[in-house]
Amino acid sequence: MPLTLTLLADTHLPKRAKELPAEVWAAVESSDVVVHAGDWTDVSLLDELEARADNLLACYGNNDGADLRARLPLVARAEFDGVRLAVVHETGQKQGREARMAALYPDVDVLVFGHSHIPWDTDTGTGLRLLNPGSPTDRRRQPFCTYMTAVIDGSALQAELHRLPPR
Repeated sequence: MPLTLTLLADTHLPKRAKELPAEVWAAVESSDVVVHAGDWTDVSLLDELEARADNLLACYGNNDGADLRARLPLVARAEFDGVRLAVVHETGQKQGREARMAALYPDVDVLVFGHSHIPWDTDTGTGLRLLNPGSPTDRRRQPFCTYMTAVIDGSALQAELHRLPPR
């Protein structure tokens, strides 16, 4: 049976938005696993995701204070249906990202990251897939706020980027 995931990053609540969009909450509640790549900024969202998600894999980001850092790691790892997943907030500049991450995460199949608010989906050539879901609350220089969903079926992961309507 396929495993469903919702991928989030850079939610910045309540600074960039008061709450996550209803569409994102619907995805969270229908997923088997929620992955959050940091920059929560307030611990209340972590509490709510832990209550509403079946399974949460998450890390802290550079804008997260001591309360979030006490509860979340810099890098979180898990294996789901044979797919080795890691989540980290920052990966550095986009130039050379694939090579740097392939060297840093040789034992991972999928690395979810955030920080830039820019959606990203590439393969390093070594079998590592890099995914950044963007931000569901702060589009920065992007045309839309975004998040991703993914399905693990067998040993393959298929990801889809979702654009959110303007608020």
